[in-house]
Amino acid sequence: MLRANMAKVRKVFVTVGTTSFDRLIETVTSKAFYELFENLGYGSVVLQIGRGVFEPETIDRKNFSMQYYRYKDSIAEDIQSASLVISHAGAGSVLETLQAGRPLIVVINELLMENHQLELASQLAENGHLYYATCSTLESIIREQNLSKLKHFPSGKPELFSSFLDKVMGFDDS
Repeated sequence: MLRANMAKVRKVFVTVGTTSFDRLIETVTSKAFYELFENLGYGSVVLQIGRGVFEPETIDRKNFSMQYYRYKDSIAEDIQSASLVISHAGAGSVLETLQAGRPLIVVINELLMENHQLELASQLAENGHLYYATCSTLESIIREQNLSKLKHFPSGKPELFSSFLDKVMGFDDS
């Protein structure tokens, strides 16, 4: 019976890839977000914090948990089991989440110089595949957007994503 209840827990997975994005981790582990996730019916938050300096507190209560780790060989299982993925705008993390068919909110790191993340995220959002935010707008995006309206990203053709990424980055010769 316990296993059946565990399977029904709605999970948020937050990933920053191999980078450091402390502001995102600090944002989603704040009291306001803890309460937001609980109020929206999420029972588990798992954070992949990469090279970040900030280490959040873990929470392990009866109806809510928040855990973190730095790296794993693969985050595929965390993505697949998530009801919502919140990710930095790294192309690898975005593509893996879209191909897994999970609802995705991409958070732009505004502190990066020559940041092409906004171009990638805004085009995929315009196509209806994800929502994007900054750390300061993330809470309103989570509250206001209907994740069920996101369009499925066509899987099995990574060359389409590579071509799309080349165009966004200005490497397309056509």
